[in-house]
Amino acid sequence: MSSMLLSTMRGCSVSPSWAVRLGNSSLSESYCLTLLSVQTKSKKTLARPGVKNVVLVEGVRTPFLLSGTTYADLMPHDLARAALQGLLQRTGLPKDAVDYIIYGTVIQEVKTTSILRHNINQRTLGAGFSDKIPAHTVTMACISSNQAMTSGVGLIAAGQCDSIVAGGVEFMSDVPIRHSRKMRKTMLSLSRAKTLGQRLGLIGSIRMAHLSPELPAVAEFSTAETMGHSADRLAAAFGVSRVEQDEFAVRSHTLAKKAQDAGLLQDVISFKVPGRDIVSKDNGIRVSSMEQMGKLKAAFIKPHGTVTAANSSFLTDGASAVLIMSEEKALAMGYKPKAYLRDFVYVSQDPKDQLLLGPTYGTPKVLERAGLTMSDIDVFEFHEAFAGQIMANLKAMDSDWFGQTYLGKKSKVGTPPMEKFNLWGGSLSLGHPFGATGCRLVTTVAHRLQKEGGQYGLLAACAAGGQGHAMVIEAYPQ
Repeated sequence: MSSMLLSTMRGCSVSPSWAVRLGNSSLSESYCLTLLSVQTKSKKTLARPGVKNVVLVEGVRTPFLLSGTTYADLMPHDLARAALQGLLQRTGLPKDAVDYIIYGTVIQEVKTTSILRHNINQRTLGAGFSDKIPAHTVTMACISSNQAMTSGVGLIAAGQCDSIVAGGVEFMSDVPIRHSRKMRKTMLSLSRAKTLGQRLGLIGSIRMAHLSPELPAVAEFSTAETMGHSADRLAAAFGVSRVEQDEFAVRSHTLAKKAQDAGLLQDVISFKVPGRDIVSKDNGIRVSSMEQMGKLKAAFIKPHGTVTAANSSFLTDGASAVLIMSEEKALAMGYKPKAYLRDFVYVSQDPKDQLLLGPTYGTPKVLERAGLTMSDIDVFEFHEAFAGQIMANLKAMDSDWFGQTYLGKKSKVGTPPMEKFNLWGGSLSLGHPFGATGCRLVTTVAHRLQKEGGQYGLLAACAAGGQGHAMVIEAYPQ
């Protein structure tokens, strides 16, 4: 491993002791020891007098697949329906026992803009929920399902609801492609034309240039940069090397493969794709060597950039769903919750130079709200948009200068111990359906807390627009 894995920034250094040794048995041994031996001392609960306890009862997701593969002929609502039906089947939830449903998505299919109402109506797409249940769709870039969940938490805390289904879906295999603006204006004018002469005149005005489509891009509208371009600049600003990024990507894929083989990814449900085989696991996990990783060329800033296809999350199709309830309601229905959903924050910062630093801004704020410190957290799950993004956040969190200059603190935030960090892989390896990842993160934290015997978990994620989310989760007593 490179000694530069977490090198210095403005005099700030991070020990590379977390680096997993690859290619020998030490990975398996250290990984198993981590799973079996991360035990924590008993800590106070974050329950507050007069505030309802909100619990995660269950979380599921379809397998996350590379776009253009097995899901290619479906539509977003097909994946959403599969996740919702999987949640019903796993929980045995009565179809009319839900008060509200909230779903996240980013790139909306124009035919099903209200994807939830289309899905829950039994007379149409038949996800199985009562058509008397209100539902709405939210979008907040890569934290859309985070917003769906926390909106549900708010409804429960306010006493409006006791039982919420939240989730998200993204379908990158078939995104809407628009005509050019000139062509759209002409077509709209044609629809309003009253005479043959008017119609012929409009048709005659069409030029070849009008026929050029507007292709979609994972880009920041305010800066006109692709997300990968922003990640490359962020990595350069924080001195994150290509080697460091490749090493982290190898780590993510290696740990994801270990977790998949060990049956730890229990949130994944099997899905019979119409006309095709049953899909039961994520298909983007690729364990590579550093030599193989080093052969890839820069994907965004060419030829000298450090972000490649292999150290970035890939375009992914998938859906997720969680059942959250007031603790009182869950126990009354006979459920054993997985975890408490505790404090959460949303943050926003400069979308040009700090686009992907949401975890750095969100982590100290949510810890302060919860009255916890970094050392109190037993499980960390950060969204891995790019390896460079993760490494830049870790360096920012370990920098006194950054903490003082941008966070208004006397010293650095501190970095998560890597023996507690994303131990079952992350978005780089498992996949990242934009609207669905937040629910995966929450469910993974809950499952890891159960498996590893911890009490508190923290998830954090960045999103387009310079936004971010962080949440503290508390294990439910076993």
